[in-house]
Amino acid sequence: MPVMSPVELMNFLDEHFPQAAHLGLAIEHLDDKTIRLRLPTHERHLRPGGTISGPTLMWLVDCGFYLLILGQLGPVALAVTTNLNINFMRKPEPADLIGEGRLMKLGRTLAVGDFTIYSDGKPEPVAHATVTYAIPPKALEAG
Repeated sequence: MPVMSPVELMNFLDEHFPQAAHLGLAIEHLDDKTIRLRLPTHERHLRPGGTISGPTLMWLVDCGFYLLILGQLGPVALAVTTNLNINFMRKPEPADLIGEGRLMKLGRTLAVGDFTIYSDGKPEPVAHATVTYAIPPKALEAG
């Protein structure tokens, strides 16, 4: 059972990362191993050619996996990305992005998982990433 609810996670994000508050990110599902997010896209997310930019996709992966980890550990602002490898598979249409993250291992010092992004209403993924986060030692003692 997650130790933080979707509402608590979004409040944490608003407080500690206010630069993300205007993006409209929503958590649609959270459990011990998975998270599902929705990111409404706007013109500011598009690159020439009408496709959603790579940095927008990478942000969704990084932020989404961070929220998944915090859901398990509690409010640990200092958990940091140590590796993010992303494959861009298809042109993401200018529609909401759906991100689905999976926690594969939550260890003492590292969390490892993967993350898949879809354009809303499309069955094929537009991107897939593997992610590793470093967990500060005090986070495990507190959680």
